[in-house]
Amino acid sequence: MACFFRRSIAEKLGRTLQQSEDAFIPALSAVPVFKKQQSADFKLSISTLRVSGILPSSGDIQLQTENLANQLKLDSLVEEISAGSGVINFKVNRKLLVQKMLEPFGEESEKFGLNSELFNTLNRGTTLVEYSSPNIAKKFHAGHLRSTVIGNFIANLKQSLGHSVIRMNYLGDWGMQFGMLGAGFGQFGCREKLKQNPLQHLFEVYVQVNKEAEHNEDLKQAARDFFRQLEQHESEAVSLWKQFREITVDEYQHVYKRLGVNFDVYSGESFHQDQAQEVVQQLQSRGLLKTSERGTGVVDLSPAGDMSSVCTVLRSDGTTLYITRDLAAAIDRQEKYHFDEMIYVTDKSQANHFHQLFQILPALGHSWADRCQHVPFGLVRGMKTRSGEVVFLEDVLDEARARMLHNMSQSKTTKELENPEDTAEKVGISALIVQDFKGPLQSDYTFDWDRMLQAQGDTGVFLQYSHARLCSLIRRNEGAQAAIFDPSLLLEQTSVTILQHLLRYDEVLYQSAQDLQPKHLVNFLLKLCHLIASAHRELPVKGSSEDVAQARLRLFSGACSVLANGMRILGITPVDKM
Repeated sequence: MACFFRRSIAEKLGRTLQQSEDAFIPALSAVPVFKKQQSADFKLSISTLRVSGILPSSGDIQLQTENLANQLKLDSLVEEISAGSGVINFKVNRKLLVQKMLEPFGEESEKFGLNSELFNTLNRGTTLVEYSSPNIAKKFHAGHLRSTVIGNFIANLKQSLGHSVIRMNYLGDWGMQFGMLGAGFGQFGCREKLKQNPLQHLFEVYVQVNKEAEHNEDLKQAARDFFRQLEQHESEAVSLWKQFREITVDEYQHVYKRLGVNFDVYSGESFHQDQAQEVVQQLQSRGLLKTSERGTGVVDLSPAGDMSSVCTVLRSDGTTLYITRDLAAAIDRQEKYHFDEMIYVTDKSQANHFHQLFQILPALGHSWADRCQHVPFGLVRGMKTRSGEVVFLEDVLDEARARMLHNMSQSKTTKELENPEDTAEKVGISALIVQDFKGPLQSDYTFDWDRMLQAQGDTGVFLQYSHARLCSLIRRNEGAQAAIFDPSLLLEQTSVTILQHLLRYDEVLYQSAQDLQPKHLVNFLLKLCHLIASAHRELPVKGSSEDVAQARLRLFSGACSVLANGMRILGITPVDKM
């Protein structure tokens, strides 16, 4: 495994420079591979050693590089050492590389790469991730899909690295929209339609009442009255609200199940309406609450204290706002879960909201606010189904499954499947996820059905196809698999390149844990699939002698294992036939 080699090279450096070996771990990284090109396995960054004070930060860096390279001795582990431009390259013994990298796949293959010393610096405490967070009665659209899959990836990643993770869905289940819905349901609602297609019907009522209220002052007033009744816990209003909420959560859970997403806690703004009033009192007692000219309650966030930048926390009629409830929610979560970090996953238009939230919390005396983080993402353009504009996520999932089913029926390589719909669903969802994850999360992107569902090219379909092909190879050769294999039979450049690529797996997970971007893992897995495609051609199992077949199967099952583990962290369910 990578950590065995990294540790051994760090020990060698520690002995030469009389330093602790741990000091060299951050400066050592696996060399990215390029097809067919022989390269070293690890490189040591001299500038990192200068920054950390191990080497003098002045003087010619190239001279330092060459001097250190000359001091290092070869041994049974490292067979080549060379000075590059500001880096020292290490090539490890090929047979040892094969043996150590493929050893773990005998027993705990799902743990591969997760026990790396790179993760020792991570603060493995309790991580609360708030994601998805749709609004009840409004459409569950592309933005909620992004929040759902990104949040799920972050929660999976943190969990795989040993954090205790709380997955939270914070529903938009309070606020003026409920005044509108409550008032509107009385006029436009139908109990029968609500039973048949709850989300669709609530959405239709919501659209209709908003349209009507544009030129109907009485309806606007009725909406305000209904919301005030809710805030005052009047039983009729609360009963209708509860019904809407329960119906909606049930419907959402069905969609989440299809996506393979689950939550530990369904929370919502409604849970914090009373605590929001307490927050207002705390702001008042600390002298932070001011009254604006319009009679609203505001907090002054301007550096000069001149009210040039304020955050509104109270309407003029005394009802609370989204930010007031978010302040109450954050305080409540810290008291309840004692989290070590809290991550909010929402689109980038909410960046200012979180900026204000993270400013007001410390002003209220909550020093843990610096452990809260907002992960923003860009917008999706052009997400349409055949029937028109997307309103509900369910429609997108249905369309992905239908298109994938059609593509599979046209393909010559499609296997006879017990449940083609289920396979099409899983592959369609992986296509959605990989399209979303390939670039930086903050970027907007244009949704493209055809490109997303291609079997060739860097898509989720290609990941699934590569995995299914490996599973098929392993199934066909079940009798040939053995507990022991001869590493000297895997010294061709094709197999060495795959193993060199696998050396980077823990670094890729570490990088993803640092910036919470899934693109590192996606690109790593796509590259692995391209290398596997070459190996299928160049390292046949069928027709090889028994010991060669055993060794190659060990390589292919190792690659299959890492591919499946990585896909699961991304939130993709690997299929073993397609």
